[in-house]
Amino acid sequence: MGATYTPREMLDKLVSFPTVSSASNLDLIHFVRDYLAGHGIESHITPDATGEKANLHALVGPNAPGGVVLSGHTDVVPVVGQEWSTDPWLVTERDGKLYGRGTCDMKGFQALALALVPQMLEAGMTRPIQLALSYDEEVGCIGAPFMIERMTQEMPPASAVIVGEPSMMEVVTGHKGSVGFFTEVHGFEVHSSLCHTGVSAVMAAARLVEWHRLRQQECEAAVTDMPADHPARAYEPPFTTLHVGTIKGGTASNITAKFCRFSTDIRFVPGEDEGSWNDRYRAFVNEVQADMQAIHPDTRIDVIERLSNPGCRQEPAETAAAEQLCRSLTGDNGHHVVSYGTEAGQFQDGGYSTVICGPGSIEQAHQPDEFISVAQFEAGEAFLHRLIARLAA
Repeated sequence: MGATYTPREMLDKLVSFPTVSSASNLDLIHFVRDYLAGHGIESHITPDATGEKANLHALVGPNAPGGVVLSGHTDVVPVVGQEWSTDPWLVTERDGKLYGRGTCDMKGFQALALALVPQMLEAGMTRPIQLALSYDEEVGCIGAPFMIERMTQEMPPASAVIVGEPSMMEVVTGHKGSVGFFTEVHGFEVHSSLCHTGVSAVMAAARLVEWHRLRQQECEAAVTDMPADHPARAYEPPFTTLHVGTIKGGTASNITAKFCRFSTDIRFVPGEDEGSWNDRYRAFVNEVQADMQAIHPDTRIDVIERLSNPGCRQEPAETAAAEQLCRSLTGDNGHHVVSYGTEAGQFQDGGYSTVICGPGSIEQAHQPDEFISVAQFEAGEAFLHRLIARLAA
C-alpha cells in the first residue's frame, strides 16, 4: 500500500517545494509520480525543452470515457521583495487561515485532489478522474498545451475539465484572453546636444508606451455605447486593458539611448482576439521604426511574443457538461467571469468542456502572506468527495 496523506499533510508537502516559475518543478513532479506509483497509478511526464521542468498527467480509476480532469499548475510566483510574517515555504495555520506560497494559487486544490487518490480508488468509480499538473502557468500558460496534446492522444475522452484556480468554489465560465510582448528598441547613440542626428531608443519606446495608454482610453470610452447585453459587461473592468509593466533603457542622461526594452500585457474581452491586437500593435511599431530608420538605417524595433493565452468562453448550454456538473455539485447557479487568465481556454481549444472552480480567493493570490482559509479548504474537499461519489454512481 502506498503512502497516505491527509489533505493538510499533502498541502504541507506541496508548499515545501519552492516551485517559483524561474526554478525547476521537478522535485514536486517526481514526488507526485512516486506517490501515485505507490498506489499503482502510472504517471505520464512531459518535460520542457530544458529538461528542468515538466507536466504530469495520470489516470485514476477505470480506463473509460466520460471522466473528469482536475487541472492545476505547479508553479508559484516569487516571494523576493515581499514582506512575509511567516516562512512562505512552510504552511502556518493562524486564525482559521493556512499561510504559505501557493496555498491559494493553487496548491490547495492540488493537495486535495492528490490526498483523495486512495478514496478515489476505493470508491469503485465507473468513470475516471484524470489529474493534470502543468508548469509555467504564471509566466504565460506555457506548459499546459504540451500536456493537453498528449492527454487527447493517451487518455480516454473526458466529459469535463475543472481548473481549480481560486474562485471561492463558484462556477466560473469565462475569463479574458491575453497576449503579451517584449518590445526591444535599437536606437543610435549620439551626444544629446546633437540628438537630432541620433535615434533615442527610450524616446521611440515612449511613443509605443503611449500607444498602449491611448488604446486603453479608447476601449474604456467605447463602453458607453456598448449594448447592455454585451458579454464584456460581465467583466471588471468591462473593456480590454493594455499595460506596460517593466521598462529599462539608456546609459546616461546626455546620450541618446541605444537600447530600450519593455513588456506589454493586453487582456482582451470577448469578441476580440490576440491576433487583432497583435496586428494593430505591430502596424504602429512599423510606423515608429520607419521614422527611426529615416534618421539612421541601422535602427530597428523587435517585437517578441512572450505569451498568447485564449480566453475561456461561455459554452452553449447543450454542450456545457463541465458547467452542469459543477453547478450540480456546488449548488451555484450564478453567472461568474473573471479578468485573470487560466489554462481553461487552452483545454477548451483541446476539445474539452471546461470551467474554473476551486477553493480560495484570487485576492490572496500573489500576495505576501498568501493564504487559503480553512473553511475554503474544507469546502474544496467536500466538493471533491461529492465528485468522487458522482463518478462512482
